[in-house]
Amino acid sequence: MIKKLMFLLSVFYVVTCFGQTYKAIDTADYLQRKEFLKIFSLNNESLIKKSKADYPGKKGSELAKVYKNFEKDFTQKVKDKNFVFNSVFDEKVKSLINGLRKNNSQIPQDLKILIARDNTPNAYCFADGTFVINMGLFNWLNNDDQVAAVIAHELGHKISDHSLKDFISLIDHNQTDRLLVQNIKYDKDNSNKRAFDILKNRIYKNGIENRKQEMQADSLGYAIFKKSSFRPAEFVNTLKRLEDFDTISPRTLKLDTYKKYFSLPNQEFKEKWLKKEDFSLYNYNHYKEKLNKDSVRSHPEISLRVDNLRKIFPELKTEEKDGKASDSFAALEKIARMETLPNFYNSEDYGVGIYTSLQYLQDGEEEKYYRSWLGKCFSKIYEARKNYNLNRYLDRVDPKNQSESYQQFLNFMWNLSLDEIKNIADFYKKES
Repeated sequence: MIKKLMFLLSVFYVVTCFGQTYKAIDTADYLQRKEFLKIFSLNNESLIKKSKADYPGKKGSELAKVYKNFEKDFTQKVKDKNFVFNSVFDEKVKSLINGLRKNNSQIPQDLKILIARDNTPNAYCFADGTFVINMGLFNWLNNDDQVAAVIAHELGHKISDHSLKDFISLIDHNQTDRLLVQNIKYDKDNSNKRAFDILKNRIYKNGIENRKQEMQADSLGYAIFKKSSFRPAEFVNTLKRLEDFDTISPRTLKLDTYKKYFSLPNQEFKEKWLKKEDFSLYNYNHYKEKLNKDSVRSHPEISLRVDNLRKIFPELKTEEKDGKASDSFAALEKIARMETLPNFYNSEDYGVGIYTSLQYLQDGEEEKYYRSWLGKCFSKIYEARKNYNLNRYLDRVDPKNQSESYQQFLNFMWNLSLDEIKNIADFYKKES
């Protein structure tokens, strides 16, 4: 009861701050990061020892290398502040996992929760029991039950040891491919095509295996989910909600919005900024894909996943509407929404950050807050343009895969000169 009260008080404190300009979650959590990395390293050492014992010889050594490289990569992400510690999201996730533990003794007790500064609605679990929840889940899903459904799915992966199986498969494929490449070296006839075929077959096989694992995690995840006190229908509702996710918001950014926010006292708006490149001369019908996208896809289509679940669990055939969000979830949803820009900034997605800020400003949300993020993101775009590495932070126009609105935005950004970008950055930085 005391823990629940403390959680509600912490959420209440953050929510009351919305009356003023919102302040992003503090990442000055050096001690917590240091402590987490210490435990993570010790757990990884234990995992390596167990792997060498379970797989003696070369396979165990290769598995140890995989875990060491993974630790090095993940440690750097933690040091780069890609995760927040002791945030208001932690207690909520822990309570949802405890809810799933009801009648599910197979759920590990030593799970360590990390909240990622990532706007995509996703979660994942590592072999050592580190459970990562993206902040985007709270911004995109509609209630506690739906977040619990995603967690249950990932627990399905964890209980099935899919991470370990993936690593073993990777090692086995590497050894097989090494022999095939040796044969190509000795017989160089049509070697380029044969080498590409090896790569293609590897990718296709991985895609097939990953899709199979997703189906397994769905089934086991739902079996866990339905034994707890969450609404069974929300498991399918969650999949359908995730199907609608779009990394770049499909909402239209009106031309008047550009004129409103880029007509500055020291720089008048120029119509030429909105000029769009004509792609009608390009004939994309002649483009031939070397890799089949459906074969490469790691996750099966949501409709197939839903059909598979309904085949195994007939009670899911009945359609139900999404349940109403609890007050605590609604508060976290608001915080996750406000953290969208800090998260984009942290991941160096400065172009998408500007596009998203403009959409929120167009909707009349938190004017002062999002204008300040225009200044921060434009400053980074200016530095990138000045150093000739803008491609790293701003997409190029791709008519086949982008909405009309996002293409218009990219044309606008690429049409700006270096000095014009600096003027915009300076204006919004000074204002904030």
